[in-house]
Amino acid sequence: MVKPRLDREIIAMRVARELQDGDVVNLGIGIPTLCSQFVPEGRTVIYHSESGVLGYGPMAAPGEEDIDLINAGGQFLAPNPGMSFFNSAEAFAMIRGGHIDVAVLGAFQVAENGDLANWMLPQRGVGNVGGAMDLAAGAKRIIVAMEHTDRNDNPKIVNQCSFPLTGKGCVSMIVTDIAVIAVAKNELTLLEVAPEWEAKDVQTLTEPTLKISPKLSEIDL
Repeated sequence: MVKPRLDREIIAMRVARELQDGDVVNLGIGIPTLCSQFVPEGRTVIYHSESGVLGYGPMAAPGEEDIDLINAGGQFLAPNPGMSFFNSAEAFAMIRGGHIDVAVLGAFQVAENGDLANWMLPQRGVGNVGGAMDLAAGAKRIIVAMEHTDRNDNPKIVNQCSFPLTGKGCVSMIVTDIAVIAVAKNELTLLEVAPEWEAKDVQTLTEPTLKISPKLSEIDL
């Protein structure tokens, strides 16, 4: 029996719960861009983009798009009172200067020790590192939001990355369509599982051995 997996919006919603009041947050391409739709009630999250904007809102509603206001994925954004604009050099200076509290990134692979590979698929032979390498080195915390396995059901959480690295030992949490996993001290701890999933099911699709949290629970939004 095939067990249901969480959709992309639910993954983003779970990641958004990790964002604290006042955090400056950069969202990578793919699932991470959806996080701006799900700011927890009562919290102010300041979203940053390498395109040169700080403090933007959720994605723009149909008919309200502004071609000059986009996120890293090229999606149109809604304006926010107090948002600011600047050039790309200043945007990267914020990253490299350690001013980004959290970066939410997609990944092709995450290793047991927190290594991140998210900019090139070797079988395609092409890739674009964009700002991911700067974020991996400069952000205070990296959360990966991704599907747990690739299209062929191969694990994306691996003992050691075989794809070109974006950053070493930088990932602190992984949120997938079946699990929430903490990364610390070369150890992966399973914190939450999707509805109808058990720890053994998640382990079957994960290459490294998972430590099971004594407080293991179902993902609750």
